[in-house]
Amino acid sequence: MRHELLDSRAKWVGIVVLALAAGLYRIASGMWWTELPNFSPAMAMAFCCGMALPGVLGFALPIAILFASDLVLNFHYHMPLVSISMVGVYACYLIAATAGGFLRRSGFLALAGATLANSLLFYVVTNSLAWIGNANYAQTAAGWAQALTVGQPGFPPTWVFFRNSLLSDALFTVLFVIVVLRMQRPSTAFQPVAA
Repeated sequence: MRHELLDSRAKWVGIVVLALAAGLYRIASGMWWTELPNFSPAMAMAFCCGMALPGVLGFALPIAILFASDLVLNFHYHMPLVSISMVGVYACYLIAATAGGFLRRSGFLALAGATLANSLLFYVVTNSLAWIGNANYAQTAAGWAQALTVGQPGFPPTWVFFRNSLLSDALFTVLFVIVVLRMQRPSTAFQPVAA
């Protein structure tokens, strides 16, 4: 029993380290690797933490890491450290973590569908918040369509952000799932060899 408990804790520590690495990647990509806007492991981290970690830890860990990385990035870009739009963004991450919790024992198609749904939800919510909160968008259906497609002049079209989010969500979800599945394999190091 004691060996199982230690083994379980070691797996959790591995997942926590992976989530922290995702947070550091998010900061580094936001500060220095800006060629791929929205190419981030954040959504995959929230989804997979919900899937792999027990109870409240599956929600609290990704939100804490995202909040810490947001504070660093917002400070770096001279943005307000906290904004009202963060509520909608964090709601998307909590929904992703919840979906991960429900899909713990699901197959590839369910995980792929949830990854696509998480990306799409984040895209619609964040661009709708930009439309509502940005005076450069007309508060009409045409303004909302602009927020969901071409965005504002001087920035890449918003569909580019969606494409990059979808690609990174798929890539990082696959990587997280592979690592988590590898950590869940029974250890053969302490098993006796049959004679």
